[in-house]
Parts: sequence; C-alpha cells; structure tokens
Amino acid sequence: MTPDKQPGRHVLIVTGMSGAGRSTAANALEDHGWYVVDNLPPQMLRPLIELTDDPAHDMNRVACVVDARGGQFFDSARDAILDLADSADVTVVFLDATDDVLVRRFEQVRRPHPLQGEGTISDGIAHERELMRPIRERADIVVDTTDLTVHQLGNTISERVAGQRMPGVSLTLMSFGFKYGLPTDVDMVWDMRFLPNPYWSPELRQLTGLEPAVSEYVLGQERASRFLTAQLAAFREVIDGYLIENKRFATVAVGCTGGKHRSVATVEYLEKTISSWSDVRLSVKHRDVGRE
Repeated sequence: MTPDKQPGRHVLIVTGMSGAGRSTAANALEDHGWYVVDNLPPQMLRPLIELTDDPAHDMNRVACVVDARGGQFFDSARDAILDLADSADVTVVFLDATDDVLVRRFEQVRRPHPLQGEGTISDGIAHERELMRPIRERADIVVDTTDLTVHQLGNTISERVAGQRMPGVSLTLMSFGFKYGLPTDVDMVWDMRFLPNPYWSPELRQLTGLEPAVSEYVLGQERASRFLTAQLAAFREVIDGYLIENKRFATVAVGCTGGKHRSVATVEYLEKTISSWSDVRLSVKHRDVGRE
C-alpha cells in the first residue's frame, strides 16, 4: 500500500557531479536542522523515508546525499526517484560545474575522480556526466557551482533549498550578460538584445538598469512594451502548467550583451509585475551587473 504524502514532511535528494560541492551543500543543510545521510544506496531510500512517517523519530526534514560512489545506483536511479515522488514530498537537487573547474578542483586536492579508473580525471568526469544525465533531467533544482566559493554555495543552498517548502512556484529571476556566457542552471532564457543598447548613450553608459534613467530608456520603447506584454501572458500559462505538473522551482534568465542595462531593467520590471502573483515566490539575482 502506497503511503500518503505527509503534509509536514520534506525530503531532499542531493546529488550531482563529484567535485561540484555536495559536501558543502550537506553541511549547509545540517546547519539548518536537516537530518543528512551521505552516500546512501538507492535501496535504502524507501526505508529511510518510511522512518519519517513515524512522529517518534522527529525526521520531518531529511536530505539524502547520493553520488557516483553508489556504483550501480544510476541503473535504477530514475525509477527510484520517480517512485518516491509519487508517495513523498521529494525535491531533487543537482549540483553541477563545468568540466574544467571540476578538473581543477580534483587537482587542487590531489585526489582521483571516483570513476576515472585507469584513465584521467577528465575521463572520469565524462563517464559520470553520462551516468548523471537522467538525474539532472529529473532534478527540481540545478545549482551551477562553477563560479561559487564555498561560502557562496552555502548561502545559495540556504536561500533556495534549506527553507521549508511552501505552496506555489519558487521563481528566480536572473539578469546576465551574453558576453560572459549563458548561465547553465536555468529553465528558460529571454534575450533582450533586440532593444537599443543604452551603452551607446554617453549619459547612460556608466549607469545600470537599477537606475530610473536606464529603466525608462529600456522599458519606454514600444517594442519592449509589446514584448513584455506577450511574454508575461505566455509565462502565466507556463506557471499554471508548472503548478499542475508539480514543478516547484524555476529560473528565468534575462540576458543582454553585458548584463548591465537592458536585462537588469527588465528583471526589475518583472519582479514588480510578478510579485502580485499569489502562487509565485520571487528571488532576484543580477549576475553580471558589477562587471566592468
């Protein structure tokens, strides 16, 4: 008999690439009072979660850290996670980073990759990335740790994961600059480069989209108004679909050339507009606004 969802129960499955920061994430969760179990085989996921059914164990918030050391875990991981999602309040958190950063991290600690065998660190990363692909596709939250320090990753976990689950969709709005690369941990990208660039206006060049003068320049254009009206109507449909499909976390990245003017002004506008949606909880990040 499949157990019913427990209203006060919260279960995280924390996984991702080796070297992407699972230990740091686990420490941050422990600091917030989560019961953290590291390197748990998939066969033990169901028994552990069943323990949370018993109030005597006081295990309402459990985080299971599962990684490549689980061996055959990846052959059945997708089925195990989907099965759990049918009967428990499960959130899958996937930590990722670029291959070159992962190589550098392993070289710094002078340890081999757990899957490299007789090959190189890069071989191990490639093998693990292929194994992890189905899990990344299933993940509710993907955190790119490429540019994060240990402290920044801890703060990110605290902000996006550690708090108690609330109804609705937790939405992150992120501005960025295409010249610095696409963010990897996003669900959709809006490209604002079709609008005139305030950078070429001498009086606006040194300002950012946080300034009223830049915001008025960007948002006061008829093309911007038409675009945002259409996009917000379409995005409302997306949010309604997320709620039906039980997708609880999403990130929208809004980009322009340098991530300083058009994208920032747009994100600020979106925050003001979407904040009135009662089924959405917002956070805002301006990734590149401080870059020169």
